[in-house]
Amino acid sequence: MKPYLSIIIPAYNEAKRIPQTLIDIDYRLENASFSYEIIVVDDGSKDATVEIVKKLSETIKNLKLIANEENKGKGGVVKQGMLSANGTIRLFMDADNSTSIDQFFQMIDYFKQGYDVVFGSRDIKGAKLEPPQPFYRRVLGDIGNLIIQILLLPGIKDTQCGFKAFTEEAAQKIFSLTKINRWAFDVEALALAKHLGFKIKEVPIVWRNDSESKVKLSSYLQVFVEVVKIRMWLWK
Repeated sequence: MKPYLSIIIPAYNEAKRIPQTLIDIDYRLENASFSYEIIVVDDGSKDATVEIVKKLSETIKNLKLIANEENKGKGGVVKQGMLSANGTIRLFMDADNSTSIDQFFQMIDYFKQGYDVVFGSRDIKGAKLEPPQPFYRRVLGDIGNLIIQILLLPGIKDTQCGFKAFTEEAAQKIFSLTKINRWAFDVEALALAKHLGFKIKEVPIVWRNDSESKVKLSSYLQVFVEVVKIRMWLWK
């Protein structure tokens, strides 16, 4: 049976964090009124991520694994998951469970209203950060968002939150075109959604800051470079 929701989780060396995330998803969706599948896309992990997900698939229903031997980058494996999924709605979320799956329930009404892309935001009214990000990250994030708004996505406050849902049609069209495999893949997906005329909605979410986040200072510079590439590509 075709699932209503596909949950795509990109994972790289997540052996410590992904078990709790998958168990939490299974618990929160146990009594959901819709059908779903969970797809973990492993990005060439060097730890026991693949083995752990395989073991959990014995007890967590509808849990599937796509294992890559080589690292593709987060954008690359999200694309792979989106195009491999079967759901009417396809959502990707982070392996650290910074935004739990129960935040999806508030998105359903927007899809019923005709939106094609609904994504979580940490920077609009109603959002909650528990705890807030460190000051330097907030500053860098604000500067980066200003650049993104100027070049690509005016009016969108948070392009980088890892909790984004797409209709089947939007996912197929957008991710068949994406080229960015690293940090700015979120920006590219939203820019393509806008360019292709899809109806998009930014919604506030509850987000838990992970002290073990893998985002480095150099990543902010890489996002800037990739945003410029996206702008040039869309112009062409």
